[in-house]
Amino acid sequence: MKGTVATRALYYGNVATPLGGKKASDSDHTHKWTILVRGVNNEDISFWIKKVTFRLHETYPNPQRTIEQPPFEVTETGWGEFEIAIKIYFHTASGEKPVTLYHHLRLHPYEDDGTGQPWPKDKPVTSFNYDEIVFNEPTEAFYQILQENNATSIQLPTKKSTKDPPVPFSTMVEQEELDRLDKSLREVNRQMQKERQRAEAITEEAAMYK
Repeated sequence: MKGTVATRALYYGNVATPLGGKKASDSDHTHKWTILVRGVNNEDISFWIKKVTFRLHETYPNPQRTIEQPPFEVTETGWGEFEIAIKIYFHTASGEKPVTLYHHLRLHPYEDDGTGQPWPKDKPVTSFNYDEIVFNEPTEAFYQILQENNATSIQLPTKKSTKDPPVPFSTMVEQEELDRLDKSLREVNRQMQKERQRAEAITEEAAMYK
C-alpha cells in the first residue's frame, strides 16, 4: 500500500523479585524474574505478532525459548544479570522480517524507592523499554488485519495502570517526566545564576586591588 504507514507500540523488559527464604532449584539463585513483551495497556498483540524468542544466558537449559502464544514471556530464577536477545516474528500476512531487540536483565534496584527511602526488601524491581514498530507500505492483507483490530495507529493510555506488572508508559507518566525535567532545568539555571554572581563579585573585588 503505497504511501501508507502503520505503527504499533509495545514494551519489553523484566520484573524481578528476591527469593528470600523461598527455595529455588539452585541454592545460588537469589531472584525470580520474568522477561516479557507486551502491548501498552496490556492490549492483545497476538494478531500481529506470531511468536517471540528469548535468548537467555548459555548456562540456562535450552537457552533459546520460543513462545508462540500470549503472554509472550519467560519466567526463571537466577543470581546474575545478563543481556537477553528478544526476536519478534510477525504474522506471514505482514511480509515483514523479524525484529531483534536487546534487554539487559535487571535484578537489583541501584536506587532509592523514589521517595528518598531505601528500596523495600521485597519490592519487585522493574526495567522496561518502550518501542514502536513501524510498517512502511504494509501489505493490504496485513493492513486489513490491523483495521479489524482498530490498530492502524497507537495511543498511549492516559493514566498509569494498576495491573501487575504495571504498564510503565502513559501520557500521565510522560507529563510527570516533563515536569521533573522542567524542575531540574530551573534548578540548574538557578545554580548557574548564583555562580555567575559569585564570579562577578570576585572579579570586582580583584579589580579593587589593581
